[in-house]
Amino acid sequence: MSLEHVWLQMCDGGLVRADRISEIVVRPAPATSGGRPRWLIDVVVPTPSGAGDRHGWRTGSLHRTLAQSQDEPTEAPTALARLLAQLDELDVAGVVSTRAEGPATARFGFASFRSGSPTSVGHPDAVAVPVTDLHLDDVPHPAAAR
Repeated sequence: MSLEHVWLQMCDGGLVRADRISEIVVRPAPATSGGRPRWLIDVVVPTPSGAGDRHGWRTGSLHRTLAQSQDEPTEAPTALARLLAQLDELDVAGVVSTRAEGPATARFGFASFRSGSPTSVGHPDAVAVPVTDLHLDDVPHPAAAR
């Protein structure tokens, strides 16, 4: 099984295939206009990207932002990795979305592409479940899905 049919939705609306990411990181973003710095929940895609100026060209891996938070969401990388592992075992297809919830909390949701396939406990006929209705604990474990 693989995550080639699972996509992660970025905060700008773009999608990245889950089997293409190499890291899940939380990093600070600089403060703007004298405000507080924000925290970014990013996935890293092992694709070189770069920028240059008069001093030269710099390259690095491509960081794509899933969500922003006021405070550091320290548990977000582990929670997303756990969700992706559960989805991998279930061999599903759909989109994982992220929403910052509270100062240091992120919620990950999954919306299935397969019609008629249950996506959440309590939503047996749902094709897609809004992020607010799906918690990590709602994703069935492989033994329960069979």
